[in-house]
Amino acid sequence: MRINSFIMQTYQQPTKQGYYGRFGGAYIPEMLHPNVEELQLRYREIMQEPDFQQEFQQLLRDYVGRPTPLYFAKRLSQAFSTNIYLKREDLCHTGAHKINNTIGQILLAERLGKKRIIAETGAGQHGVATATVCALKGMECIVYMGEKDIERQAPNVARMRMLGAKVVPAVSGSKTLKDATNEAIRDWINNPVDTHYIIGSVVGPHPYPDMVARFQSIISEEIKWQLKEKTGSELPSHVIACVGGGSNAAGAFFHFLDELSVQLVAVEAAGHGVNSGMSAATTALGKSGVLHGSKSLVMQTADGQVVEPHSISAGLDYPGIGPLHANLFDSGRGKFLAVTDEDALRAAFDVARLEGIIPALETAHAFSALHQLSLSNKEQVVICLSGRGDKDLATYMKQMEMTGI
Repeated sequence: MRINSFIMQTYQQPTKQGYYGRFGGAYIPEMLHPNVEELQLRYREIMQEPDFQQEFQQLLRDYVGRPTPLYFAKRLSQAFSTNIYLKREDLCHTGAHKINNTIGQILLAERLGKKRIIAETGAGQHGVATATVCALKGMECIVYMGEKDIERQAPNVARMRMLGAKVVPAVSGSKTLKDATNEAIRDWINNPVDTHYIIGSVVGPHPYPDMVARFQSIISEEIKWQLKEKTGSELPSHVIACVGGGSNAAGAFFHFLDELSVQLVAVEAAGHGVNSGMSAATTALGKSGVLHGSKSLVMQTADGQVVEPHSISAGLDYPGIGPLHANLFDSGRGKFLAVTDEDALRAAFDVARLEGIIPALETAHAFSALHQLSLSNKEQVVICLSGRGDKDLATYMKQMEMTGI
């Protein structure tokens, strides 16, 4: 594996300015400087306080339901002639990994004296997780969601509203995750004093990519000791995770980032095909640019206009990628693959019928990537099963009607 020598010593730690290699930083309007600077100065200090860690760990255990199991998928392993373990983030309260981050950020917001919470969401899992922790802490919650995503993720919209959140549709652009993020940033600019923005992925201005990765790192922390219990070694041969912005992948990769024997496999959404004009495969199609407050790889035209992405999966329908992941791609540390809508759907049905687990459409992309890897029966492969498929049943039902399944 080629690793560029100019990349920093550790893949976990950004520079003081928030750069992973040549990606990251904080490119923000003047109005947001006080908020972002406050976070930069205080987030690591607050996260390390004993009372913060005590409450964070207690809520992860008693409220979220951690540790989540590391499950040996016997029939799936037989199908691919290897050893496949599933990190069951779908069993977290709210049905996905997103709750790990929102628990951490709501505790941070409390300690910063914020009373109003805003968030963006695509697939709705982060919106539900944010609404959940706001209900838990009695805080006002506003979730921005693309109008298109509101239609295709109706169950999660209902859950957010039942939890007391106000769901605000984003009606510009492609009416998906990118546009919801734009609206959330506008809100934050207009309400800088009392509002904390709980960003749902490893995107946005520093310190968000590092902060979210650290809250999600509980995933790989658990994988290490769970795999050692099962196999005698805490290091898998591969860790596979889907990537839109990339929070579940950042969490699953985190404690293996500097273990070069572990192959990190990030799976993006190819949509109708990488070169079809309807894709969200950022590393294949993007170039260096600034999106939502950080420098990263962005799908854009020659004159710098953001290209509208496409994926059947609302959570992967994003024209960028987090700077941590952009650095993994740029340095050669990570292997990046792309999976089409059709192949992701096929993988979802295969997993359902082999293992009795209906995965989220996002995670289905990670499962489909198994077909693109050469695996032996000596390898230990961990897939981050980032969410359950309840929210995608309408899409799965439509597929069954079309195919006669």
